[in-house]
Amino acid sequence: MSCFHLLRITLMLASSLFLPPLPSATGTPPPSMSTTHDEASKKVTVLIDGAVLTEIRYNTFAKPVLWPIHGPGGIPLTRDWPMKTDTPGDDQDHPHHKSLWFTHGDVNGIDFWKEAPDAGKVITSSPPRLTLDDASRAVVELANEWQAADGRIICSDTTVIRCSAVPTGTSGPFAHFIDYEVTIKATHGEVVFGDTKEGTMAIRTRPEWNVERKNPLAAGTSRNSEGLTGSALWGAKAAWVDYQAPVNKEIMGIAVFDHSSNLRHPTTWHARDYGLVAANPFGLHDFSKKNPQGAGKFTLQAGATQTWKYGFFLYKGILTPTQINAAWTTWTALPSKAK
Repeated sequence: MSCFHLLRITLMLASSLFLPPLPSATGTPPPSMSTTHDEASKKVTVLIDGAVLTEIRYNTFAKPVLWPIHGPGGIPLTRDWPMKTDTPGDDQDHPHHKSLWFTHGDVNGIDFWKEAPDAGKVITSSPPRLTLDDASRAVVELANEWQAADGRIICSDTTVIRCSAVPTGTSGPFAHFIDYEVTIKATHGEVVFGDTKEGTMAIRTRPEWNVERKNPLAAGTSRNSEGLTGSALWGAKAAWVDYQAPVNKEIMGIAVFDHSSNLRHPTTWHARDYGLVAANPFGLHDFSKKNPQGAGKFTLQAGATQTWKYGFFLYKGILTPTQINAAWTTWTALPSKAK
């Protein structure tokens, strides 16, 4: 790829994420974003040119969940089960793997990852705040409380979800981009994130992305920013991971980005070969027994805050690692207010 082509990709992605977006390489005008809020159903719908990009569901499950999530062409990219039980080919395992979510398996000794009577829950404590940036980006803000099974508040967070359409620098359609930012607040005393693989910023993909080939629909390939592929991604440090697979005779891709400002960047990944992809900066001993027990523990002092930022780059067609890395580099270099 020429330096000119790489620069063009970078500038186009920067324009779409920060400034008013440019047309695609084919001159197609950028899609417009909009939102609706159904308070009775407790969901915010994010629309791209009037079609559903995602629905942000709060106080419906044990944590806020984005489901469904559609890529370019309206193709669903995440597993439907257990929210929808009749989708052909869906693996019916790990019911706590609900499309896209942020939780952790050990917060002050409480498991927010699993879903069980003794597990914690993330409760949205006030109505979502919806804004639009010149119709080019939809922004949804949630105020959440992390509650133990007995109702005690362990901590709180502000989650900001920004959805947009971004050109890829190719002749293909605009990609869909979900920027997911979580600021944990130690509002009720010290908060300790324990060393466990069960976490943290996660997406469960549809079965086509499985790389273990046990599901008959599985046809995916995976790679990361360090050049590793397949099962080697699990526990490895990387700035991003990327999955591609044929879906409905189209090649679709999901790249998950770890921001350069995040704790312990580049993060370790709880990236399984059956469709779970999770950025997890805490599970250092679980990922490698060369690390001492508890090596990944992180303590947030009372009154302090800590922010994590992740990006989900949802695209159609085949993109090279160089193109994925250009998108990550542009996104992570943007000023905080532009995220």
